[in-house]
Amino acid sequence: MEIAKGLHRLGSSDIINSYLVVSEGGVTIIDAGISGYWTLLQRELSRLGLSLDDVRALILTHGDSDHIGFAARLSKEKGIAAYIHPADEQRAHLEVKKSGNWGPMKPGPVASFFMYSALHGGLRTLPAGQLQPVSDGEVLDVPGSPRIIHAPGHTPGSIAVHVPAVDALFLGDTFTTRNVLTGATGPKPAPFTLQPAQAVTSLDRLDGIDATWVLPGHGPAWNGGAAEALRLIRASA
Repeated sequence: MEIAKGLHRLGSSDIINSYLVVSEGGVTIIDAGISGYWTLLQRELSRLGLSLDDVRALILTHGDSDHIGFAARLSKEKGIAAYIHPADEQRAHLEVKKSGNWGPMKPGPVASFFMYSALHGGLRTLPAGQLQPVSDGEVLDVPGSPRIIHAPGHTPGSIAVHVPAVDALFLGDTFTTRNVLTGATGPKPAPFTLQPAQAVTSLDRLDGIDATWVLPGHGPAWNGGAAEALRLIRASA
């Protein structure tokens, strides 16, 4: 689905997102969703007159299982090593799993999240395959020239990705616009966050970024600008 020129989404906007940045130089993927998104990826590329041969990079905002979905297959079939912060490499290889109290839950949204995940391959996640490290402030030489911003809290290696070429800031699970456990909408801190206080402090690293589109790992795209999204997340924290 096209969000804006050069910016596309795979999957359900309410549940789990994966994004494509499309330019003349090829495609950069931000997050790999769950394993069933492999079919959605090929379908969207075909709709754009492209193929897997046009994919140049995959960036993982962190290593949770609902963000690494087709990374292993892309690595195996096209030799593309996913970019990830080193602090989340073990998580992306499924050597580290989350535990803890995730806060308020409502039966309906929780059931929808886990059912959607199960139906789209979320129970068949494989370790992410080849990985390559990224560091805070690094600008990658891939389509869109994305800039990496380390924003720990949700996980130790969580990153935000600023892509001025498409006027977008990808925040992974640094925030959400629809809480998959409660159904609450609007820019808010994400559930399943390991260090909530640190996640809010990490938002300071994003101040001053000029981007119309702010794109979460879960929930609809936000086009009210980065500054307003950050204000609302802090207000909800």
